[in-house]
Amino acid sequence: MPKLRVASFSISLDGFGAGVDQSLSDPMGKGGMALHGWAFGTRTFRSMFGQEGGETGTDDGFAIAGFQNVGAWILGRNMFSPYRGPWQDSDWRGWWGDNPPYHCPVYVLTHHPRPPLEMAGGTVFHFVTDGLAAAVARAKEAADGADVRLGGGVATLREGFAARLIDEAHLALSPVVLGRGEALFAGLDLPALGYRVARQVAGERASHFVIDRG
Repeated sequence: MPKLRVASFSISLDGFGAGVDQSLSDPMGKGGMALHGWAFGTRTFRSMFGQEGGETGTDDGFAIAGFQNVGAWILGRNMFSPYRGPWQDSDWRGWWGDNPPYHCPVYVLTHHPRPPLEMAGGTVFHFVTDGLAAAVARAKEAADGADVRLGGGVATLREGFAARLIDEAHLALSPVVLGRGEALFAGLDLPALGYRVARQVAGERASHFVIDRG
């Protein structure tokens, strides 16, 4: 059965999935990019950015798995844009340039309507104004039997866990402390919601945990 899953979502040792004060110069908030140091050295992520080489061990295995059998994505608005409020800058087309790494339909959660945005490589951004559950339904239909990957951010993952919409989540625990930021598990009682740690693997630069609804 197709799943709504989270993959390669990095958190700090003190539980933060992003730093504070997101901006154009700090897409993941202050200090947030350090959470993904484990991923940037893998062959998978280097190839996504047109670079050669990279490591091929356990970390790379999780990076590869995150893109397998994915037919659609869902992103919170902050994962698409640093801007808030109505879409005043129609020239903003995401963080990734003309050819984003998704290559499939992507459903962006927002309170403000915007026409679909077609990009190179098969990525089409659809802007969903009626909530996460509606985005999940649309994404699963578009995925045509494949899984839907929930890319973040932190608030979107918390909503997905709280509503028990997430079937499986791979979290990469990075050897980083942020001190402040967006706490992934704030307000959540995962055991009460039916979630458990199903798998634990030590990687080269991060520790990997897979949580599912047992």
